[in-house]
Amino acid sequence: MAKPQLFAHRPYWAHRFGIAPFLPTTRAEMDELGWDSCDVILVTGDAYVDHPSFGMALIGRLLERHGFRVGILDQPAWTSVEPFRELGRPNLMWGVTAGNMDSMVNRYTSDRKVRRDDAYSPDGAAGLRPDRSTLVYVQRCREAFPGVPVVIGGIEASLRRIAHYDYWSDKVRRSILVDAKADLLVYGNAERAIVEIAHRLGAGEDIEAIRELRGTAHVRPLDGFAEVDSTSIDRPGKIEPPPDPYAMEERAASEGAACATGEAPKAELIQLRPRRVDRAKQVLRLPSFEQVAADAALYAHASRILHLEANPGNARAMVQRHGAVDVWLNPPPLPLTTAEMDELYELPFARKPHPRHQATKLPAYEMIKFSVTILRGCFGGCSFCSITEHEGRVIQSRSEASILREIGWIRDRTPGFTGIISDLGGPTANMYRMACKSREIEAACRKPSCVYPDICDNLGTDHGPLVALYRKARALPGVRRIFVASGVRYDLAVRSPEWIRELAQHHTGGYLKIAPEHTESGPLAHMMKPGIGAYDRFKELFDRYSEEAGKEQYLIPYFIAAHPGTTDEDMLALALWLKRNGFRPDQVQAFLPSPMASATAMYHTGYNPLRSIKARERVHVVKSLAQRRLHKAFLRYHDANNWPMLREALRRMGRADLIGGGKHHLVPSWQPAGTGVDPRATRGRIQPGVALTQHTGLPPRKRR
Repeated sequence: MAKPQLFAHRPYWAHRFGIAPFLPTTRAEMDELGWDSCDVILVTGDAYVDHPSFGMALIGRLLERHGFRVGILDQPAWTSVEPFRELGRPNLMWGVTAGNMDSMVNRYTSDRKVRRDDAYSPDGAAGLRPDRSTLVYVQRCREAFPGVPVVIGGIEASLRRIAHYDYWSDKVRRSILVDAKADLLVYGNAERAIVEIAHRLGAGEDIEAIRELRGTAHVRPLDGFAEVDSTSIDRPGKIEPPPDPYAMEERAASEGAACATGEAPKAELIQLRPRRVDRAKQVLRLPSFEQVAADAALYAHASRILHLEANPGNARAMVQRHGAVDVWLNPPPLPLTTAEMDELYELPFARKPHPRHQATKLPAYEMIKFSVTILRGCFGGCSFCSITEHEGRVIQSRSEASILREIGWIRDRTPGFTGIISDLGGPTANMYRMACKSREIEAACRKPSCVYPDICDNLGTDHGPLVALYRKARALPGVRRIFVASGVRYDLAVRSPEWIRELAQHHTGGYLKIAPEHTESGPLAHMMKPGIGAYDRFKELFDRYSEEAGKEQYLIPYFIAAHPGTTDEDMLALALWLKRNGFRPDQVQAFLPSPMASATAMYHTGYNPLRSIKARERVHVVKSLAQRRLHKAFLRYHDANNWPMLREALRRMGRADLIGGGKHHLVPSWQPAGTGVDPRATRGRIQPGVALTQHTGLPPRKRR
């Protein structure tokens, strides 16, 4: 299938109005531009920053490039319909998103506590967007101007496109398309779809006729499709009795050998084979919303199928019943070419906040204003991460020339530039221009990860283009330093000592954050992360090259507590590793079950969707608040407030030998005055054994 050209459309008639300094957010700004109306109005939960790292700015400038008049309502007051009438009635459609983050992830911590700030709001103020923002904004758009088509997108809509477990309500919710009552949902990087939708609406086509676009979901059936029951491909098996342990047949050697031949491996993880029918005219029938809400095994099965049908080269359409309607998911969008990426990121962004926000401080903008996106996508497939589900696993890279031009624009046009580029990266730092060595194999592959359980033999891991880019970028006049702040995939990095040398000697500012996530094989297998040995090899090379350059530099490792598949013993082993290596983490994170992630399916169901569901492989899940706090306490073993909790746990686990004052002990047997107690509960009296947590300052609730 030929890729549709993102910029091949004839511009819409309104292109004669030219380029706006900023997309208008008020009627007065529209009047200054000479507009009587907007063709498209975008509603977002983020403050408007005209920068390609902000989704609404990227989509807005893209539609402007196609000739449409685009207005933006950023963080509109949702308690009234009037703010949604500010720009008048859109001629073609509303585009609605919660913003760069899911609104629930944005507002609540992994302990379901309300966050005190919002990085995408002026001065970091919290509370400027509603919970489940997409639903609220769509309702207000409908009230403001009934009959105008509504298209929802962004990460909140993307990751909630089918029935999904919602951590904050602790239940399975319907597709957000059904709850929002929107006309279309665009998922993933939606440039191709949104441009096509706008042009077809501009040509007078009815929104209900737009049903076949890749990367979209709708509730109107498509004709001519052969329906396949997903349970006939990946059988969930009986719910009772409990299954035998799953035979570990999917090992790295077998997967690598099979993939190297270009044939589908026999392993359950990627065994789905195309039948002798036109896959483009097949639709997979997933278990209905009602079924997955009632049956954990069917939920895990649906999650598994969704992730297996993620490759744009072979993914089929899917359909899932919600009461009286079907939600149709078309196959994922085709990745952008390098030329398309270049033109997209070189649109005329002002690269700064809208004028009304320039007197405030936007934390998210401060983080990225001197950074450059060089790639999209991630083939890592980490089970807890949403990048692959949203951006896809195919890496989309910009050209070297385009990246260097953007650095020059930052140098010349961005206020406050001091010669330092804060980041050259993307979802990962070191997947630039990496791809499968064979387009045929890439199009047929059904593996959720190219690097787990080992790096695929067919994956090109050459870091040479990235090294060349670094050297040219730091040689630009007026550029003093270029840092790499994006996450490093260290199992890939050890394939290129030259890149590690470049990173350590030229692009690290004393500390480099890195995310091994855990040390133990059980949690790492459920995360789909490499073993700690890869981290050790990376650290050895990083330290060596730092020393060569006469620099004292350190790795700052990040770890996740309470991830599915993690036991108390695993966290103890991690705590001991941290102490042996002299790490005392300050900020720690507990697993947050975000919508659609495979790890979230594990958390909700107790099954492992990374394996065939017929195997019925169970996963140990940490759900109670007390145990989640304990797992975080192991990461902060050095915090005296956690010692009473840890001592109690160590005794319960039969490891009282780790309590004492020696170097081999994890926690001391004594307690410093004023720590480990809740002063409100004791009223001045010391109550040994009552543990406080850093995040709440409160003791665990007593069981009734």
